[in-house]
Amino acid sequence: MQQEIEFEAKNLLSEQEYQLLVAHFKSNQPKTQINYYFETEDFFLKSKGAALRIRELNNQSVLTLKQPMEDGLLETHVKLSEETKKQWLNGNPVVIPQFKEHLNELGLDLEKLKYWGKLTTDRIEIKEQQTTIVLDKSYYNNRVDYELEIEANSLDTANHQLNQLLKAHGIERKHTANKIVRFFQTLN
Repeated sequence: MQQEIEFEAKNLLSEQEYQLLVAHFKSNQPKTQINYYFETEDFFLKSKGAALRIRELNNQSVLTLKQPMEDGLLETHVKLSEETKKQWLNGNPVVIPQFKEHLNELGLDLEKLKYWGKLTTDRIEIKEQQTTIVLDKSYYNNRVDYELEIEANSLDTANHQLNQLLKAHGIERKHTANKIVRFFQTLN
């Protein structure tokens, strides 16, 4: 199990703005990742400001619980076997001992979790100084969206870097919900 605090600032982009930034960074090929989202019928995790997903990347699956923390998010990760991932996706969330404690702290009943669907992202990452610039093209529920995200060691740094990058390319700052919120907003 691994934990980290994530500080990020993000901005939705038009397809044209996304292509402008891809060309600017002359970046390498994107890596494809798939997020599988879990929630209860009554949106218990959302009510706690939390989110739960399995991310598949580079033939590895990682279960991640995101919880609000001051200016950032506390992320708790645990690697899953292919068999365990399949059980989760088939509606049988397997208890993972080192993860159970964190779910219990929230008061989440594992049996009430439901798999809601997936979001596939083509991700380009550029490391610059002490930040990571992320360009995402995401596909979910018959939608495609584009996003610029800055990950940094503080929320102030992430916002500063994002504002500078947007200003340099004449892109308007937009309030941007995270991917899981955008995903759930598109469900019937």
